[in-house]
Amino acid sequence: MNQPTRLFDFPYFQMDNFPMEVSMSSKAHGVQRSYSTAEFIDHLNKISRGLLRLGVHQGDKIALISHNNRCEWNIMDHGVLQIGAIDVPIYPTMSAEDYVYILNHSESKYCFVSNDELATKVMSIKDQVPSLIEVYSFERVQGVKNWEEVLELGTDDSNQTDVEAIKKGVKAEDLATIIYTSGTTGLPKGVMLSHQNIATNAVASAKRLPQFVRGKARTLSFLPVCHIFERMLHYLYMYCGVTIYFGESLETIKEDLAMARPHAFTAVPRLLEKFFDGIVAKGTSAGGIKKMLFTWAVGLALEWEPDRQNGGWYEFKLSIARKLVFSKVKTALGLTEIGAIASGSAALQPRLARFFNGAGMPVYEGYGLTETSPVITVNTLNEPHMLRVGYVGKCIDDVAVKIAEDGEILCKGPNVMIGYYKDPERTDEVLRDGWFHTGDIGVVEDGFLKITDRKKEIFKTSGGKYVAPQLIENSLKESHLIEQCMVIGENRNFPAALVVPAFDGVRKWCSKHGINYTTDEDMIQDQRVVERIWKDVEKTNQGFGKWEQVKQIRLLPEMFTIEGGELTPTLKLKRKPILAKYASLIEDIYSASASS
Repeated sequence: MNQPTRLFDFPYFQMDNFPMEVSMSSKAHGVQRSYSTAEFIDHLNKISRGLLRLGVHQGDKIALISHNNRCEWNIMDHGVLQIGAIDVPIYPTMSAEDYVYILNHSESKYCFVSNDELATKVMSIKDQVPSLIEVYSFERVQGVKNWEEVLELGTDDSNQTDVEAIKKGVKAEDLATIIYTSGTTGLPKGVMLSHQNIATNAVASAKRLPQFVRGKARTLSFLPVCHIFERMLHYLYMYCGVTIYFGESLETIKEDLAMARPHAFTAVPRLLEKFFDGIVAKGTSAGGIKKMLFTWAVGLALEWEPDRQNGGWYEFKLSIARKLVFSKVKTALGLTEIGAIASGSAALQPRLARFFNGAGMPVYEGYGLTETSPVITVNTLNEPHMLRVGYVGKCIDDVAVKIAEDGEILCKGPNVMIGYYKDPERTDEVLRDGWFHTGDIGVVEDGFLKITDRKKEIFKTSGGKYVAPQLIENSLKESHLIEQCMVIGENRNFPAALVVPAFDGVRKWCSKHGINYTTDEDMIQDQRVVERIWKDVEKTNQGFGKWEQVKQIRLLPEMFTIEGGELTPTLKLKRKPILAKYASLIEDIYSASASS
């Protein structure tokens, strides 16, 4: 078969070229369920036939909501798409109000959810969505229809000829999916992506991953499949013959990694930060010569540069560190066969990129948006001069980037969305003169793209100076005592920061220095703790201009979370809600400054 051009072509491409005994596998309630390529295709055809018998037509919308990645989601995805219908993936963490808006805005006819919690959530608002005919669940839920009823409807293959006729008529440029971005403000936007948008992105991105042995490689998938990053990679894995193992949850990541022993997986920087902190905590707790050896190895890894820039003597020492220290780390993490960790969604701290690459766990940082399907650029070690620390790589095939006069990153290519669903005005705002305006600020050097900030997040102090908060925040988080932070100061006379301490690290520091406390809230109010964290802030300040330097901090007693409304589902800061939540604390910062 020719190269896949439509999303449902990928399993057939796999079947024609390297049929797999295990194409994908997931676990629910302790039971592992795997599908060969042939079984996967059999099930997606049953879904297509069943949906046709339910009255689903080309252009109809089917909503998919799951707490975790699972085979059933992918079967539904392909079964929906090959009959010309359009799927609408929704974040499980969105509010019931968002569900009402998205289901109505998309006019979804059916909704498939993963479990009783989501079923209850959707059923509670079903009467507010006139277009919604029925809700189905992947797991058994009392009072809710099960997705196997649709499979059963499709067992009779007498209408497979109808499926084939419709499938043949679906064009690469046809709308495949509407992905509602959570955004940091306002109502969700429905990003319309065609088969071509995502299929070309998967094929082009495959060239940046290591050249896996088709039919033999494995991956672990646990980032939300409702996000285009992880979803595009599912098609890529099918294209490359990589078995997809789905993680049960972020809480079971260690067990899932040990089970899958992946050659590749995707991660967000926050997860890599947690891995790094855990590695360092365990390594330094050994004591004696083991601790000395570990500290030496980590220091060496943190000096890593690509393309053997550090010279032969460094590479020799690094090979010893990898053999004596990092081989044990990889075994403990279940990463003995890892070839690539793809990092996206947020900026990766350079120290993490150096450490993991130096330790023999290659991290490829990339950049993209939902509107670009998503990959625009990505680093790789497949060939020389294709990875640079602190940069997000070079453009993939057929995708171009240019920097506007105001520093905004513009993108052009087959990956750029059709537009925002039912929103021509917002579409026209970002699609101008054939270029998509990303809203991000960056520079291109030697073909490598570097992101410096979000255009909308840059603020101006009362003195008229511009401040890019993300750069400062990423630097502050390099402190092992700072977990999260948000830099503030719009229309104020100086930048300040709301800081969520890394509580485990601070507790250890307190224990070492004989500082007693009752609760975490008591701990962060201790002036000695504040002064210790402030030392790290002052160190960070040295890398910035005087007008950018953080002049005051306030420590927060609890994490920013999705559930608390401070983070988007992809873990980006929701700045306006945070500003509103901590308004009195922020006023305290600036009123204290005015009175001093």
